[in-house]
Amino acid sequence: MVRISQRSVMNEKDAAVPFYEHVFLARQDLSQAQVDALAATATEIVEANQGKVTKTETWGLKSLAYKIKRNRKAHFVLLNIEAPAGTVAELERQTQINEDVIRYMTVRVDEHEAGPSAQMRKQDRERSRRRDREEI
Repeated sequence: MVRISQRSVMNEKDAAVPFYEHVFLARQDLSQAQVDALAATATEIVEANQGKVTKTETWGLKSLAYKIKRNRKAHFVLLNIEAPAGTVAELERQTQINEDVIRYMTVRVDEHEAGPSAQMRKQDRERSRRRDREEI
């Protein structure tokens, strides 16, 4: 007979997998297919280390506030990740090595945002404003 103590059950609940948002900026001279390949590579790294990518958003090519490694623009990509800290450390290590990525940032969050991110909602609002102006 296997006996499970109350303490071991509580430890399993406390060991919930943390949530992260990982954003990286890719060089401006990359094609969209190459940016998608970078996102797929990041997903493979996370999944190979017992993590899970729940959402991937490509925000497109945007202007930067200042030059970063001689780039005035960059492709922005967001990954919502559920993984242990070691997985995120490996993802950051591999991202740092990649010369196509000019900046990255990973932030631990309490929970992932349901639906599109604030950046995607902003793009939708801008598109609808442009359509309204064109109709006038």
